[in-house]
Amino acid sequence: MRGRGRFRTAAVTVTAALLCAGALSGCTSDEPAGEPVAKTATASAAPRPSPKPTSLWDVSPASVAAVGDSVTRAFDACAVLADCPEVSWATGTDATVNSLALRLLGPAKVATRSWNLARTGARMAELPEQMAGAAAEKPELVTVMMGANDACRPTPALMTPVDDFRVSFEAALARLRAGAPKAQVYVASVPDLKHLWSTGRLSPQGLQVWKLGICGSMLADAEDLGPAAERRRAAVQERVVAYNGVLRDVCAKDARCRYDGGAVFGFRFDGGQLSPWDWFHPSRDGQARLAELAYRRITKE
Repeated sequence: MRGRGRFRTAAVTVTAALLCAGALSGCTSDEPAGEPVAKTATASAAPRPSPKPTSLWDVSPASVAAVGDSVTRAFDACAVLADCPEVSWATGTDATVNSLALRLLGPAKVATRSWNLARTGARMAELPEQMAGAAAEKPELVTVMMGANDACRPTPALMTPVDDFRVSFEAALARLRAGAPKAQVYVASVPDLKHLWSTGRLSPQGLQVWKLGICGSMLADAEDLGPAAERRRAAVQERVVAYNGVLRDVCAKDARCRYDGGAVFGFRFDGGQLSPWDWFHPSRDGQARLAELAYRRITKE
């Protein structure tokens, strides 16, 4: 009888060990021998994926403030040497351009829910002041297109240093956050000035207009293809690329900021998308293309 008892105890122990090995949940040494662990719903269920973080970005903001320079003021788009904000890519009311504000707000709300605070000729150092003005309106979205004038100086030596450009842009975002902490920001890249040169120099009219001093660092002596001229243009191009790197990096640190990913820089403006008066600023059609690029980026989920 005693031998049988030892055999029975050993059999129970082996059976329990086998049950533990086959169960999805483990056994511990504290569990009584001979009592298999019950399978639970948690043990048998597949692991659940972690929930995606909630995005702070709203693809349908209800108000828009625009800051920047002559491009956002639609300079030379309607008449020579004049702003034409009604065809601005950002806040214009012209149906053929179909501005960003028109697309987001509809024609009934553009006049009361959008503000164009850009200034023709502005450089990045002015952006903090413009941002403070935008913050006062408490917009849900602020568009930024600034930097071309920092590169378009009479000579490359006068271009805004990259470090100064960065300090001004960081200060501008800080001014906005102080007054409108939840405003979203769309940042457009600086256009490819060298591409504008390569396109406009094919126009006899463009060549004549450029001699008046438009963007001298890039467009002066537009027909000169010599080494010195090429080095000058390359220096301007390099600075524009550096500016776009600043816009990208600073924007990336703000959860409510979206850089365009270089879309404006990469857009190949043709003759019909440039002003017939200066072959440099966007025409109505060019403004429409900028509006399309911005809308696509802002409304992306």
